[in-house]
Amino acid sequence: MAERDYAPVMDLPGSTGFIAGTDIELIRRARPGQPPEHALFDFDGTLSLIREGWMDIMVPMMTGILEQYRKPGETPEAVALLVREFVTRLTGKQTIYQMMHLAEEVRTRGGEPADPQEYKEQYHSLLMERIASRRSGLADGSVRPDAYLVPGSVALLEALRERGVAIYIASGTDEEYVLEEAELLGLSRYAPGRIHGAQRDIAAFSKEMVIRRILETNKVEGDRLLAFGDGYVEIADSKAVGGYAVGVATDETNRSGKPDAWKRQRLIGAGADIIIPDYADAGALLAWIWSGRA
Repeated sequence: MAERDYAPVMDLPGSTGFIAGTDIELIRRARPGQPPEHALFDFDGTLSLIREGWMDIMVPMMTGILEQYRKPGETPEAVALLVREFVTRLTGKQTIYQMMHLAEEVRTRGGEPADPQEYKEQYHSLLMERIASRRSGLADGSVRPDAYLVPGSVALLEALRERGVAIYIASGTDEEYVLEEAELLGLSRYAPGRIHGAQRDIAAFSKEMVIRRILETNKVEGDRLLAFGDGYVEIADSKAVGGYAVGVATDETNRSGKPDAWKRQRLIGAGADIIIPDYADAGALLAWIWSGRA
């Protein structure tokens, strides 16, 4: 089942409100009709910051490949701009979709592209070089997990678990790495057997498939689903089944505690009910969702 393309379903509101004393932005005032029983989290950028800066690896790699097939009069700057546009547009989907688009661009320019999986492996090798010290520091204990978690993640997960909510993680990153990095960050205990990621066969995984499996296996309606994500796919897929969606507009680079403007706009367009910059106000967030009071 292919992942959906980004298609805004909501315009940016002229004005919004906030829960008093917090940075929790209420895009829609409505709350879930019933308490959520299941919570779905994206991984990278929503919980984990291990892969922060991934675009600084992907865009130059792809630009270097496409520069070999520049059109007459096309500048290197134009190629880089093209690459950044489609990488950004496809962000939120499985990584392989960006590689498939790269292959299409090479082909339209008269080149013979490599298999998208080869491009993905090349990108992943470069990315792993960048984040090797982060992973090794977490593994040997010289770096605390908090250094690479969205602020407040553990407090939120603990609070959800205390409320009896079953937690799931679904990521466009390859499943083997999601499992490994979730373990490094101490997150595996919150979603035992409920962590899912991309497969080599792209038809074998999508966030929509995970959502439908949650609902069908537990025999619940979509209004019992609470979703957290910094990408449009999990927000749009959750809203499509009647779930409640929290857009996590994480400022991954600066960790300023303020929402990333591009993410905020994109998440609102995907249908997010609430926008938050991180989980610093986790208590107030859950109080609002469960009772309408913070």
